[in-house]
Amino acid sequence: MNELMEALEDDEVAAIGVYGMGGVGKTTMVKHFGAQAQKMGLFDHVIMAVVSQTPDKRNIQGALADLLGLKLVEETEIGRASRLQKEILRRSKILIILDDIWNRLELSSIGIPSYNELQICNSKVLLTTRRLNVCHTMESQAKIHLSILSEEDAWNLFLKKAGKSFRKSTAFYEVARKVARECAGLPVALIAVARALGDKDFEAWKEAARQLEMSQPANPEQDKDVFKCIKLSYDYLDDNADVSRSQAKYCFLLCCLFPEDYDIQIEDIMKYVFRTGLFRDDNSTIENARANAKSVIDHLKDSCLLLDGSKVGCIKMHDVIRDIAVSIASDGQHFLVKTRCDLKDWPMDAHEGCSAISLIESNICKLPNKLVCSKLQILLLQQNACIIKIPKTFFQCPNDLRVLDLSNTGISSLPPSFSLLTTLQALQLDNCRYLRDISILRKLKKLEILSMRDCSIKKFPKEIGNLTKLRMLDLTKTSFETVPSQVITRMLSLMS
Repeated sequence: MNELMEALEDDEVAAIGVYGMGGVGKTTMVKHFGAQAQKMGLFDHVIMAVVSQTPDKRNIQGALADLLGLKLVEETEIGRASRLQKEILRRSKILIILDDIWNRLELSSIGIPSYNELQICNSKVLLTTRRLNVCHTMESQAKIHLSILSEEDAWNLFLKKAGKSFRKSTAFYEVARKVARECAGLPVALIAVARALGDKDFEAWKEAARQLEMSQPANPEQDKDVFKCIKLSYDYLDDNADVSRSQAKYCFLLCCLFPEDYDIQIEDIMKYVFRTGLFRDDNSTIENARANAKSVIDHLKDSCLLLDGSKVGCIKMHDVIRDIAVSIASDGQHFLVKTRCDLKDWPMDAHEGCSAISLIESNICKLPNKLVCSKLQILLLQQNACIIKIPKTFFQCPNDLRVLDLSNTGISSLPPSFSLLTTLQALQLDNCRYLRDISILRKLKKLEILSMRDCSIKKFPKEIGNLTKLRMLDLTKTSFETVPSQVITRMLSLMS
């Protein structure tokens, strides 16, 4: 892309917009050219943040500051923006990459100086978006369209990722070309399908070609070509020595319960999967579960359905792949995913048949009096600080809840109906700073994982000793005044 390098070298251009459809490779391209420009000495620093459909300004500020080695100690967004802006202006030759912008973003509210100010210190903004209109509203001086790959470029990428060669003028070659064409020149689709089919026989390739022709997205708004390719890659997940197809598929869908561009902790995936019964047997241990989770994650990364996260011990989903995973999970597994939404109230579509509900970072303030979801196994309410009270009867209706995450909420107590969670096996109460009394947990006889990191509970209740099936207890950064000596010794599973 000579056009992009020319814009990076042009002193008159302070803002560059790269636009193209989802999955076409915008992020990969700007990362590559950013690294190249830094190597050439055009920039001293290349810093990058993901904006996404629901921008979190604090996270964007934090990502940029981290890459500048700057610690933002201010509490307010305005204060953080001011400090970040001063740091950017204090230096020179900074390339600021803002990835995946969906609407106009006021850069000054984040802490990015005006284009004129950036020009003076030889710095630039490089943004990516799916919409040309965003390039206009962000006043990009250079607008660069990244189109799909040509048929030959697509075929070469497909061959490389499949790790396979085909003799021309054979039936296998014709079928493989047909499969590659169905990927519509989109790298994210080409790579996923090539990895899924690489070691399959001719009959599997013929069936894949047929499925790609017939497949339709469940959501008409989704791109047909991307959907059918990622769905095929999901459907073709194989058993291998360490991972079963069902394990890989379910683990993949679990990852869509987290917000877009979220650093998903592999440890959390282990807890969720292990406690819903997928990896367990009577002799399962936490270490076995970790090893199994790692094997599944590695398998999904090898299949190009998951990416390495930006933090150690984390993974991510490409935003296009996550959209498709949400569609698959909503339809087949009855997952309800409404993350980073400004909901305030409980969603109306949380129905009886839901098996998983994720409302992470959705500004929920009020929970219903009763949770009417008899098939619910996973409920994720973490990072909703406005939840300060759980209604007394919230858990009164029958459910099959196995995993509950209330981390980073404002709750001060657990309701009486908590004692009815007789199937609960994993409970996370991390950073619940106002929570004081947890004695009701003694009723949760099947609880196996309890996490209370960075809580302010002063007295460790002796009733916790009744949790004889507890296998993992995480009290990192939680300091108790006293811990009754007989409590830990009663937790036989924890000691083994």
